[in-house]
Amino acid sequence: MAGNSFGQLFRLTTFGESHGKALGGIIDGCPAGISLDLEKVQEELNRRKPGQSAIVTQRKEPDTVEIYSGVFEGKTTGTPIGFAIHNTNQKSKDYSHIKDSYRPSHADYVYDKKYGFRDYRGGGRSSARETASRVVAGAIAKQFLSDIKINAFVSQVGEMKLEKPYQELDFSNIESNAVRCPDTEMAEQMEAYIKSIKKQGDTIGGVITCVAQNVPIGLGEPVFDKLHARLGEAMLSINAVKGFEYGSGFAGVAMKGSEHNDAFNPDGTTKTNRSGGVQGGISNGMDIYFSVAFKPVATVLQSYDTINKEGEQVTTQGKGRHDPCVVPRAVPIVEAMTALVLADYTLLARTNKI
Repeated sequence: MAGNSFGQLFRLTTFGESHGKALGGIIDGCPAGISLDLEKVQEELNRRKPGQSAIVTQRKEPDTVEIYSGVFEGKTTGTPIGFAIHNTNQKSKDYSHIKDSYRPSHADYVYDKKYGFRDYRGGGRSSARETASRVVAGAIAKQFLSDIKINAFVSQVGEMKLEKPYQELDFSNIESNAVRCPDTEMAEQMEAYIKSIKKQGDTIGGVITCVAQNVPIGLGEPVFDKLHARLGEAMLSINAVKGFEYGSGFAGVAMKGSEHNDAFNPDGTTKTNRSGGVQGGISNGMDIYFSVAFKPVATVLQSYDTINKEGEQVTTQGKGRHDPCVVPRAVPIVEAMTALVLADYTLLARTNKI
């Protein structure tokens, strides 16, 4: 299986399955001498871990990260950082009913056709549990990017949409509620809605908005390695993601060019930021902001029609522990992937200087 690594200079390779002994990764290219706060790394993992509230999967995993290499006396050594997160609460029997059939909108069918074999326990390698390793790497990248501030939050659940621009939001409220929406009134409504969906044995999708501030000018390359293209690649690699837009996004098509252009201020900043902090594939020093759309979780706790390995129509029902809405736990994943992209491009920018 190819495609288990992300990044060019700051590079993450992950391993592990949902119901295997452990997940983990190796970070290559992290510079030496960075003071690393492992408690902050664990805090990021705690934001992603299951069982943290009534609106997420009730799988109970401590998700404690163990660092095996690349860190000495609290600082990175410049050598590969190896780490692992051990699985402790697998319930593989919850998936025995799909051993010989395929879940709609999951990777089950294509895995079987591509590899001739699949790990049906929680989806194996295709499980979103793989993203725990990304969060560890992203937490380390954040500490490398100490001057850059990255904040993601839930801006939509189903049709419930937060209409306020991010400049009017208090990011310190993001962690004050289970949904991770900085508007407390909207967060209460979203949480109640997710709970009602869960009672129906169903799921719902949502949108996460991410803002990166204090990003220097010059990150990104103007042709195939555009900064926004790599951010899009990073976000679309996350399980359940169906869409990515940055800056004005799709709404920009309804505007005239004279309206959409970001006029310059004398200091090089712009009066508006419809470009989303990126022009010509290169960061322009303004806030980078984008939105990521997540589909409803595919596993519904209802009966459904599908096919088995023989191509026969069968009826089964979803079982096990699953998120009724993935976006609350995906917030730290979006932040982590953003940090990995910016860390990689920060190192690449250094290679461009004479």
